Amino acid sequence: MVSPADGALSPVTAFALVGALGVGSQWLAWKLRLPAIVLMLLAGLLIGPVLGVFDPARDIGDLMAPMISIAVAIILFEGGLTLNFHSLAGAAEGVRRLVVLGAPLGWLTSALALHFVAGLGWESAAVFGGILIVTGPTVIAPLLRTARLQKRPSALLQWEAIVNDPVGALAAVLAFEVVVVVHADASAAFAIWELLRGIAFAAVIGVAGGWGLARAFERGGVPEYMKVPVLFAALLAGFALADALLHESGLLTVTIMGIWIANAGLPSYEEIRRFKEHATILLVSGVFILLAAGMNLDTLSVLDWRAAVFVVVLILIARPLAVLTALAFTKVPKRERLLVAFTGPRGVVLVAVAGLFGERLVTLGVEDAGRVAPLAFVIVSATVVLHGFTLAPLARLLGLTATGRGGVVLVGGSSFSTALGEALEKLEIPVLVTDTNIIRLRSARNAGLKTFYGDILSESAEYGLDLIGYDRVLALSENDAYNTLVATDLATEYGRTRVFQLRREAQETRRHTLRTTLGGRRLAGGLTFGALNRCMHQGWRIRTTRLSEEFGYRAFREAFPDSVLIGELPERGDLRLFEPREDDSDPKLTTGAQVIHLAPPEAEADAAAASARA
Repeated sequence: MVSPADGALSPVTAFALVGALGVGSQWLAWKLRLPAIVLMLLAGLLIGPVLGVFDPARDIGDLMAPMISIAVAIILFEGGLTLNFHSLAGAAEGVRRLVVLGAPLGWLTSALALHFVAGLGWESAAVFGGILIVTGPTVIAPLLRTARLQKRPSALLQWEAIVNDPVGALAAVLAFEVVVVVHADASAAFAIWELLRGIAFAAVIGVAGGWGLARAFERGGVPEYMKVPVLFAALLAGFALADALLHESGLLTVTIMGIWIANAGLPSYEEIRRFKEHATILLVSGVFILLAAGMNLDTLSVLDWRAAVFVVVLILIARPLAVLTALAFTKVPKRERLLVAFTGPRGVVLVAVAGLFGERLVTLGVEDAGRVAPLAFVIVSATVVLHGFTLAPLARLLGLTATGRGGVVLVGGSSFSTALGEALEKLEIPVLVTDTNIIRLRSARNAGLKTFYGDILSESAEYGLDLIGYDRVLALSENDAYNTLVATDLATEYGRTRVFQLRREAQETRRHTLRTTLGGRRLAGGLTFGALNRCMHQGWRIRTTRLSEEFGYRAFREAFPDSVLIGELPERGDLRLFEPREDDSDPKLTTGAQVIHLAPPEAEADAAAASARA
């Protein structure tokens, strides 16, 4: 409730408002296909400096700074959990160059631009330039999914974003410690020793924490229901311990912990990672709303034309110069270098760390450090909007997109899978047929379809297959249990609305009915593998028929009264697969769409007659 005395929100109301706006902004961005961080920024500015409804310093108080620090630590830990070294195949050299050479060069070019273009003093420019190394893993991931890049440039951008997060923070720490030395008249040798000692200590804590957790989980020392709580407690303890020795070195500790756990081969790793992803979405939303609402109009008013010119220089000169220099004389193709060079969206970590160090520099007496936080917001807004709308067109221009339309993975080789794959390929929808039996893939290979011999759930498939261009999975094997396993496992990655499986042979009784949390949506009119197999042996075929004003749904059903509807491809839009209805009625078909259906043998003659009448 709003206090009538001072207009302040209670802490409970403030937290509820932040959560609602943060998650609401992410949902609205998903619906509108817009960068979520921009909507969160607008929401925070609206309730904060514009309307004055929420002021974090007033309504939350001293808890805000430690909350943001802990949230950033958890975000970086989740980033480390994504760094499985197997996924680095083909991008290792480029990532090393981007981290070892690209990060220092990016620091230098950004600092020069901040000083000579934005007008910051060397102290603020050096600290803020280190932070600008960070390219935002929470921002780049959704952009990559939307752009559907090929595997190697996608891996380069993702790894650079995640690995450089703690590197950028530590670069800022180094520069900040130098500023402290200048202002405190401490010896440079002592400051450097303290810095190196803190980094080494943070790395040791991270390795020890990750190793200890992995060993405890492997040996059953922690029950399943306590693994996530223990993980949280351990990362917070490691972060606090390292941070006590050297401010912000805890970011390195938690990132190393996450990387170690990601590569430990834990059987419960997926559950841990998914929970951390959910927590990160909440934390990213909350941190960004808090930081945006904490701005004020006087602070934003310090931005002038030099800030706008600086953003242009940063995007078009500073980052490309650093990246292209770092990747020179590598095996990374020129087109991929250009894409990486001109793609550098910044995110919540940049804003959080910039705000933190900006306040500390102001405390030390660095007057122009008050411009650091507003500049960070401008950079984030400009880069996210720019790359959000230009990454996909730029990738297409350079020929680095995986495909123009989302593909379909068909799990299980059979005559039905081959026929469906051929029909989809004719509609320019990429198809991949997988099976653990190479003989069952023979017909698909003979038809010219792309195939994978192996288990779609195996590590070989996860790290060896380029599945970025595929956004739907159809489990069509003869093994109902395997279909359910595939659909359940891949639903979290592709979305439950995009994972289908055949109806199970035995599911009519309570003894065989599965929980709603298992399996995917039913496909092909609710037919089982056995029923489909019999249909194919009897001469049924997969057909595609275009609907028009003249040849509408009624004419289609007259021509194909017994056909089983599988899906449709509208003139503009993505593939739509049909799920059987309880009343056995047909779904509403779209005029102008290509209808994919399983038709009986006699439908050939009926279709010819119907076409003649039309």
